[in-house]
Amino acid sequence: MNTADLGLPVDVPSTALFTDQYEFTMLQAAMKSGTAERRSVFEVFTRRLPEGRRYGVVAGTGRVLDAVENFRFDPDVLAFLRERKIVDEETLDWLADYRFSGDIWGYPEGEVYFPGSPIMRVEGTFAECVLLETVILSILNHDSAIAAAASRMSSAAGERPIIEMGARRTHELAAVAASRAAYLGGFTSTSDLAAGFRYGIPTVGTSAHAFTLLHDRERDAFRAQVKSMGRGTTLLVDTYDVAEAVRTAVEVAGPELGAVRIDSGDLLLVAHRVRQQLDELGATDTRIIVTSDLDEYAIASLAAAPVDAYGVGTQLVTGSGHPTCSMVYKLVARAESADPTAPLVPVAKKSSGGKTSIGGRKWAARRLDEYGAAEAEVIGTGPVPDALADRQLLVELVKGGDVVARESLDVVRDRHTAARANLPLSATQLSRGEPVIPTEYVNGRSGGLTGS
Repeated sequence: MNTADLGLPVDVPSTALFTDQYEFTMLQAAMKSGTAERRSVFEVFTRRLPEGRRYGVVAGTGRVLDAVENFRFDPDVLAFLRERKIVDEETLDWLADYRFSGDIWGYPEGEVYFPGSPIMRVEGTFAECVLLETVILSILNHDSAIAAAASRMSSAAGERPIIEMGARRTHELAAVAASRAAYLGGFTSTSDLAAGFRYGIPTVGTSAHAFTLLHDRERDAFRAQVKSMGRGTTLLVDTYDVAEAVRTAVEVAGPELGAVRIDSGDLLLVAHRVRQQLDELGATDTRIIVTSDLDEYAIASLAAAPVDAYGVGTQLVTGSGHPTCSMVYKLVARAESADPTAPLVPVAKKSSGGKTSIGGRKWAARRLDEYGAAEAEVIGTGPVPDALADRQLLVELVKGGDVVARESLDVVRDRHTAARANLPLSATQLSRGEPVIPTEYVNGRSGGLTGS
């Protein structure tokens, strides 16, 4: 709940129990084996993009930083762990003083990513890093999925604004996070007031069908709304007969009517008819807003329609068919002992079944072609090749436990717009395809491949 942009103090509860039980049982066992204090490196990445997607969007980083800051074990949390016998007293004593004191690096929020991209790297002792796995993944997987869907939708919409209106289609807290991710991905406003309050996102909203049905006549409903909100309001015109409603709306509000909203029917056909009718009635500046279970494909199909704005709900907050990014949080390196000066040893899961990973603390860079467009995501261990030194993607987010890279949501939003524009043109195609650029794994010393 980052309210830094608004300067609003908010009492944020502990995030320490937004986790899985095995994080605690691993901690206890590691403490008993003497390995808990070994310096460790964990990385967040995904092995593949959702089927058919060309790129991913890093979202939720700001919320992760808030969650890490508020990962505290207050008396009530400790009492719960004690009552359930989750861990023993020695571990509880250690948790009572928990404060993450390590470092976190990551792709800047709003940046795009590809299979294998180390979008976040968490470094510290095994004990303090392992506890953060679940909360980090839950935030990044959710927010990045929503942002990717939003990015595709805003790209399909072009210059036309899109309103996020999915609060009633998901969990109330997920709705706020989804609104933030949607704004990052290119949406222009939200219907969710909690999102507006917490993140400063512009909010909009007028009326639903219930308001029209409340009144004896549609005309009475329109009069009441115009009297309350002014002629520039948006009137919902598909409760009964659309043509009659449009005529009534202009009679009530005059040609200064701000907009009409259409929420059902063949939107392409109805939008053309409504535009013609509005123009004939002299309401040439009245805008047309369409809603009704839109996704990026429906938005693209309306590109030639006289539509001025879109409202998207269900498909946005469910990731347009891909509600998670399948990101994982894996240990990729650890020290040989608890000695702070002990060297790091690369480690990696090597089991079959498509879940192998590549060990070692990684860097990432994006190679550009002769025209300045991205042509490859390059990931490696060891020294960074000179040719990629100024194209590195990871930035420092937390240093010694302190957040050092908090950003406003508008900065993050602008970054995504720039990052998407830097991709090949095929990135915005809605047809299914492979990632728009390949991922290359190299050893920084030799330039040779180390995995795929």
